[in-house]
Amino acid sequence: MQNDQPTSGKNAESRRRFMKTSSAWIAGGTLAGGLSLSRAAHAGGDDTLRIALIGCGGRGAGAAAQALQTKGGVKLVAMADAFRDNLEGKLKGLKTQFPDRVDVPEQRRFVGFDAYRDVIDAGVDVVILATPPGFRPIHFEAAVQANKHVFMEKPVAVDAPGVRKVLESAEESKRKGLAVGVGLQRRHQAKYIETIRRLQDGAVGDMLLFRAYWNGNTPWVRRRKPGQTEMEYQMRNWYFFNWLCGDHIVEQHIHNLDVINWLRGEHPASAGGMGGRQVRTGKDHGEIFDHHFVEFTYADGSKMFSQCRHMPGCWQHVGEHVHGTRGTANIGNSNIEGSSPWRYRGPSPDPYQVEHDDLFASIRGGHPVNEAEYGAHSTMTAILGRMATYSGRIVTWDEAIQSQISTAPERYAFDADPPTLPDDQGRYPVPVPGVTEVV
Repeated sequence: MQNDQPTSGKNAESRRRFMKTSSAWIAGGTLAGGLSLSRAAHAGGDDTLRIALIGCGGRGAGAAAQALQTKGGVKLVAMADAFRDNLEGKLKGLKTQFPDRVDVPEQRRFVGFDAYRDVIDAGVDVVILATPPGFRPIHFEAAVQANKHVFMEKPVAVDAPGVRKVLESAEESKRKGLAVGVGLQRRHQAKYIETIRRLQDGAVGDMLLFRAYWNGNTPWVRRRKPGQTEMEYQMRNWYFFNWLCGDHIVEQHIHNLDVINWLRGEHPASAGGMGGRQVRTGKDHGEIFDHHFVEFTYADGSKMFSQCRHMPGCWQHVGEHVHGTRGTANIGNSNIEGSSPWRYRGPSPDPYQVEHDDLFASIRGGHPVNEAEYGAHSTMTAILGRMATYSGRIVTWDEAIQSQISTAPERYAFDADPPTLPDDQGRYPVPVPGVTEVV
């Protein structure tokens, strides 16, 4: 049942801001100097789009597979990873799955911290960035400087300096007419798109309160092996170190926070919250929390309550909800209840595939999509939440985005020290609310 009531009040203004901003994200179809993007896109001189993959983990292989299933000529021709075994293992799987679309000879396989530079220069058109997110700002900057189209996984940074770098590169990518996709696939998911449209059009009246959740179990843990340097160990067990992952509020919960930002057409103005480590306290669990609760406040005073938790045996839920003056909605289930009840019953194509279909179609059609800005803002929203839980104080968006605290190491090398080191018992320092500085 469709609701045709007009958008009202503060939600109408939010919708107008959203549409204005969204229009700015869609770049024009020409490169600097007037060259048509569709003519300039192919390094090989034909209609085949040549792909490079940077980061050969599970998500990298998945993104490459989805890119290789898009319409038109497409070929994976170069790969890079910090570790040789990651690269060779994923290459073997992709070659088996796509024997005619994978051509990565030894001279286009690059290993190490600087491998991204070589792969970007390997005569490619599109670069897939799927390393741990701490590397994303550096890799995105290099790809944009080299005039490459980009698909980058979420989140796009792990700290405020990284977000600022991504926003700078985003502006340059728009000036150059480059296509940029970000792995926030809900924005390409049919049921989400239709539900968000109806809510923005007033299906639950004025939207007063928002809730977002990523409550689940602990992900994989990679134990320390004999002979590993500290840098290699942390790189292998990257999920549990902030300079690589950003904590699970950034690495996973960004999806749910992004949905609420999308619905509202803006990011929060401040955040306060609490969190800590209660059940995931082993030496291989690094420095991150196992639970966060954040109260985000938007500019008009409305609230988003956010939960993310990695605790076995507890309530598990991943989703987003909104409460309005005329009803409520479970956005993830595409279900609206109240004066205008509705449930999505349309087609449900794989959103991971659709996001690549949309990106590659925009490149071929000369009308490049560019999702870098909202990817950066939603990443910063998650970082803002982490700042609030780590510090135990109310943190504003403005002070958070201007933070000079970087999580990056001084040097990227396997014999270098990572930013966080264990004590003589093998345990890492954990943030302490009321003590830890975040801005």
